[in-house]
Amino acid sequence: MAAPTSTARTVPRAPGTLGRALAHPVATVRWLWSAYMTPGTPGRPVSPTELRWMYTGWLVAFLLKMLGSSWDVSWHFRWLRDDLAPPHLLNSVGTAVVIALVVAHSYSGYAVDRRALRLMQWGIGLFLVAIPADIVNHRLFGLDITSWSPTHALLYLGTAIMLAGAIRGWWLYAAPGRTRTLISLGLWLFFFENVLFPNQHQEYGVLSLRDYRAGHTTAEPSLLDFAASQGQTPTQFMLPVPSWVHPTWLICAGLLTLVVARKVVGLRWTATTVAGVYLAYRCLAWLALVGAGFPPSAIPFVLIVGAVGVDLAVTYRLPGWAAGPLVAGVVYAVGAGQEALDLLPPWNWWSAIPVVVGFGVLWALVDVLARSQWWVRWRQPVEPFRDDAARDALRPIGV
Repeated sequence: MAAPTSTARTVPRAPGTLGRALAHPVATVRWLWSAYMTPGTPGRPVSPTELRWMYTGWLVAFLLKMLGSSWDVSWHFRWLRDDLAPPHLLNSVGTAVVIALVVAHSYSGYAVDRRALRLMQWGIGLFLVAIPADIVNHRLFGLDITSWSPTHALLYLGTAIMLAGAIRGWWLYAAPGRTRTLISLGLWLFFFENVLFPNQHQEYGVLSLRDYRAGHTTAEPSLLDFAASQGQTPTQFMLPVPSWVHPTWLICAGLLTLVVARKVVGLRWTATTVAGVYLAYRCLAWLALVGAGFPPSAIPFVLIVGAVGVDLAVTYRLPGWAAGPLVAGVVYAVGAGQEALDLLPPWNWWSAIPVVVGFGVLWALVDVLARSQWWVRWRQPVEPFRDDAARDALRPIGV
């Protein structure tokens, strides 16, 4: 049996100052590769500093992707789609950083166990397959701003899977403390934003439709002509999904994500913190985009009500079958007022009963998993070298 890869290495001389490293990027990349990129297997020991820098890289990558995505959805409510539009390019820079990180984890084995690495690899692989599929989809069917298309769903799914890998890797290997909690919250924020991203179609569409009917639309004529050429009315183009979709997705996907985040991170106000930072970001993005002449969006402030409910329910150990309906019911009640003030897209109130019941079932399933042996096993790192070393240590001499 092959011996584990040695972690000892001679680190070459660093570029010096940060300014010098940035001024000579090729030399810097060569230094990083020779210093840290030696072949290894998942579970390879890594110092706290190296671990922190690798996962800070994940935060930077998804910050770029989030900025690009926020700009992108607003862009598509003003202009026709363009593969090389600035928001796409910004998102692509973030994707390039993610690819570099996955390659680094895969080659070196640093800062991941086997399951975390597989999630990262499958996630970025699915995302990269979805990109050309989405381009072909637009070419064949002319879709432009539809967030709820199958190829967009593949993009969201790939992003969620790779983020799940990053969340797992960081939580397994980071030492308990403030840094571990802060970076975990950051990763969960990006996961939460990715889950809720499709709902932005309705949040932009409801205001864009209102402006169109008032005679002062922010959409360019080419975009409106494109919709007409497809035989779509402005309502079909700007609000293409039924009114039950927004509240159902916000509660059964968005708030369920906060339930899982609260149980994994364990901080008392995890859900409230993630939802609050998300809403603060949406407000800042709104100011920046509207100030630059892009269309405005409705912001789902009702999320904060659901997030506080999640935190309180978990803190006071309310079972999911009871907490889910209670929290969902309060969200629907508060949503009625926000919709009346045009702060939400139209909600189908007949959806309240199945969503309230469904959210209770989903939360109860999370509770069952959290108490299961599967969850106990899932929390243990899968490290081939250490597993092999442990078996070798138990093997009798001469066998």
